Amino acid sequence: MKTAVTRFATISAATVALGLIPLAGTSYAASCSGTGCDNQGPRATACETSSVSTQRTITNNSRKAELRWSGGCSAAWVRVTDDSGNSIYNSFGYIEKYDSAGKLIRSLSVEIPHNGSDWSNMLGGATYYYRVCVKFQGNEYPMTCSTKF
Repeated sequence: MKTAVTRFATISAATVALGLIPLAGTSYAASCSGTGCDNQGPRATACETSSVSTQRTITNNSRKAELRWSGGCSAAWVRVTDDSGNSIYNSFGYIEKYDSAGKLIRSLSVEIPHNGSDWSNMLGGATYYYRVCVKFQGNEYPMTCSTKF
């Protein structure tokens, strides 16, 4: 009887311990939503894996800016990639948030070193409109912006 109780206790303890170990590929719920995501990072909040899609893509002299949207978080950010091979100019990506009247509410930016890639923090809220822009450190090329999403 004592052996059966010990065996049961060991199996129960192992079952509980295994339940505490996350499985590979487990996704975690996002830690923000809507305007609560403003100025937070998409990776730190798990928004970068929560129903993400690219809504707009623009290029400016081999610099690509993507408007990334997380449906799970109702938030957007800009991801910029510099494939120019040009070591002179750093790039800047912008995410802009507009109200329904077309008024700019807030803008965030990220600087991309030449031949690099990075993303901005997010701006959130499903009732707003968003666009992304890309420009260079110098004023040789004009800023290019997407249409609003």
